[in-house]
Amino acid sequence: MIMTNPMKEKLKRGETVFGQLILELFTPGVAYMLANCGLDFVLFDMEHGRCDLALVADLINSARGAGIVPLVRVPDAGFCPLSRALDLGALGLMVPRVETGEQMRDIVSQLKYAPAGRRGVALGVAHDRYRPEGPSFFGTANERTVVIALLETVRAFENLDDILSTPGLDVAWMGHYDLTVSMGIPAQFDHPRFLAAMDQLLASCQRHGIAPGFLPSGPAECVHWIGKGFRIISLGTDISVYQGALRTFHDSINASLVASAS
Repeated sequence: MIMTNPMKEKLKRGETVFGQLILELFTPGVAYMLANCGLDFVLFDMEHGRCDLALVADLINSARGAGIVPLVRVPDAGFCPLSRALDLGALGLMVPRVETGEQMRDIVSQLKYAPAGRRGVALGVAHDRYRPEGPSFFGTANERTVVIALLETVRAFENLDDILSTPGLDVAWMGHYDLTVSMGIPAQFDHPRFLAAMDQLLASCQRHGIAPGFLPSGPAECVHWIGKGFRIISLGTDISVYQGALRTFHDSINASLVASAS
């Protein structure tokens, strides 16, 4: 059975898709919780999170069972083989620190089967639910796979059009913290140079038919950047949303107790 990728289909229709980056709560239940909230995708972080391949295999399987699209952020472009998370059943990869068009073309080649690329073939494993398909499988797999470039350095933005013109690239994701550090303006997200980079990314995505992605800090920022044109959005991270909700819950109780005691 070949699982389709409804997230990619929504992006093709020009719709906005929502998910969440998971940095800490690597439990099979998290995919079901996100699906219950109506999210489109879950992005498991192997770069900064403590997730390894054995753990991500179980998480991907759970996400597919929950009906939410599993994506994986790999540690770097040198993660070998780059397609290994796809063989485990992920429907897309985010690759960090993409800086040149040559690098982007190599990444796409590793993630696509021939003739579009050079991805190694293993059938009858997790990604095809242990049921090998016929010749049509390869084109279907290429089409459903989401390729996300994480753009987070000054060099990447110097080569932006060359990167985004790469056939097979689907999403250009703003790596805002790393980019501001690379610019020498760490975490200054209202700085004119950073805002200019956001506009640059949106304009290049528009030229090349690529969906721009971002991780805003809260609902108001989400609405703002969606209005600007971002179409794939992480609703914070598991850490930020959980701590934020718990803090609000706790503060509300304390405020009520103080009010009732006065």
